[in-house]
Amino acid sequence: MQQLDNGVQRLDEKIIPFIPDGDFYFTKGAEAFQKDKFETAIKWLRKAIEAEPKNPLYQCQMSIVYTEIGAYHAANQLLNDVLEATNEQYTDCYYLLANNYAHLGLLNEAKKYAKIYLDHSAGGDFRSDAEHLMDLMHIDEEEGSNDWQFDEEDELLIYQETIFRHMEDSEWRKAIPLLEEMLVLFPEHKSIKHDYTYALFFSGHTRDAINMELETLAEEPDSLNSHTNLTMFYYESGRIKDYERHINALSNVYPMHEQQKLRIAVTFARTGAFKWAHARFKQLAKWKLKNHKTYFKWYSITAFQLGEPSKALALWKEGCKRHPQLAEEEGPWKRQ
Repeated sequence: MQQLDNGVQRLDEKIIPFIPDGDFYFTKGAEAFQKDKFETAIKWLRKAIEAEPKNPLYQCQMSIVYTEIGAYHAANQLLNDVLEATNEQYTDCYYLLANNYAHLGLLNEAKKYAKIYLDHSAGGDFRSDAEHLMDLMHIDEEEGSNDWQFDEEDELLIYQETIFRHMEDSEWRKAIPLLEEMLVLFPEHKSIKHDYTYALFFSGHTRDAINMELETLAEEPDSLNSHTNLTMFYYESGRIKDYERHINALSNVYPMHEQQKLRIAVTFARTGAFKWAHARFKQLAKWKLKNHKTYFKWYSITAFQLGEPSKALALWKEGCKRHPQLAEEEGPWKRQ
């Protein structure tokens, strides 16, 4: 008992503080996921992973949320991290990888991981799902030439998927060795070289990147990718006259393909030509570009710079929902 000055007595209060642990955050995340509140689920699960980074269950659940919102690249990265950390003992990851690759259209990879799962999980929770997936993707084994063709196409798509994720997340040093391999394996795909010079430039090899792009432009004076890259390179290098020459060349170019349209819009936005960027972003079909974090990021920044904060915020929120990594970056309102 404690005697108070006014003569009133009360019990000593011993308050035990509540310190949430990983299971608490995980439960909250799972509940949000069940209610289709995916953005909230990601926030709780991220806290769970921060609390217990070695718990594979938390990371697998996060990957499932990413899969649900179509962020297959982020989901696969988490699953591969779990397999590496657990010495490939967390076999559920194989089925989840198979499912993601099926969504991405990489059927041989999907079959491979589904088979690994079935071989290693006799009584696994996803066994019937994996068997159903295998049935859906069944390819006649007797068509040997077709199998070879699928293998080559899948290999290219796997490279492109991985590099796309690294480029979207500005992971240049991870992208460069893969791009160097692709230059050897798929020399007929000219866009690879432009991605390579882009990654080189932003990893610090500015002179090499500019020289390589100038060589390509000399061979192909109308190369859209060369003009967009050089516009960016010269802007970042402070070579304004050279920058103006290339951006003016782009101002009258209106490509047919959505990816090329986005490339021009982002180039305009990243180099401060926001009015031009806004006009190009408005012409894009968003449903074709939902997997591109750069679409939401630079369209949001462009809208904010042109005095449309509500539109900028809506784009940013949608981008963060579809690409959770975007939430870790500064919003458009914090950019000068």
